[in-house]
Amino acid sequence: MKRLVIGFGALLVLSGCGASSALKPAEGQPLPVAPYGAKATPTPTQLLTPSNQARPERSDELLKNSQERRGDEFDLPPPN
Repeated sequence: MKRLVIGFGALLVLSGCGASSALKPAEGQPLPVAPYGAKATPTPTQLLTPSNQARPERSDELLKNSQERRGDEFDLPPPN
């Protein structure tokens, strides 16, 4: 029981060790070079912000009318 309490306490203490300040490159290390075709090197905030392609928006369009599916010419039975 004592080990469980000590283990839980250690996990609790370690969970508070995460960095809460802004991310910066290591001392003496530059930011990554600009991507091919980019005019400027992106800032750390721009690098951490996901693009629309990485996190697409959800489409909540409801189906208003039932529609028959088209025939799928590639839906073939498996060969024997």
